[in-house]
Amino acid sequence: MPPYLIKDTKEKALGKVILVTGPARSGKSEWAETLAMQSGKAVVYIATATQNSADAEWNQRIAQHQKRRIEDWVTLEVPIELSATLADAQPNICLLVDSLGTWVANLLSQEDAIWENTVTELLETVDLVAADMIFVAEETGWGVVPAYPVGRNFRDRLGSLIRQLGTVCEAVYLVTGGHVLNLCVLGIPLPPKS
Repeated sequence: MPPYLIKDTKEKALGKVILVTGPARSGKSEWAETLAMQSGKAVVYIATATQNSADAEWNQRIAQHQKRRIEDWVTLEVPIELSATLADAQPNICLLVDSLGTWVANLLSQEDAIWENTVTELLETVDLVAADMIFVAEETGWGVVPAYPVGRNFRDRLGSLIRQLGTVCEAVYLVTGGHVLNLCVLGIPLPPKS
């Protein structure tokens, strides 16, 4: 059988972990919401973005996401304490985290060593949580290298986080061009970083 047809899933002993990634306006949040509905479990939507009274366009984006959510979903605004929120999850639910890019942006002021500890804590927490988890993440590294240090830092941190999280996921979906690809079915995993 060709290697691209062999599904190399990394099923956790506890809950399922799914990553949905793609460029801006690709439909990744809608796909993640579809997966959450298909889980058949109660959904807790973890929003990493918060309203900003000085940014009407940002607030409109948040409102669009809110309109799509199923009425009985519970929404938690978690701009910073993502690991602690995941750790508190009950096993019979589906957590939908939207999005890792906003969460990374919320923590950009952390020094590199503290950031590395934050990522380690998140990955260790993901490995222990019994609930299903769906993470939405933006692909920001497909364009030009940002001209400013903070932009490069954001891009590098998010890209590295997506790569690390992708290695522990049962499914990694790329949403682009109006299509959804399961990279765990079509792709070959990179060797672990040394």
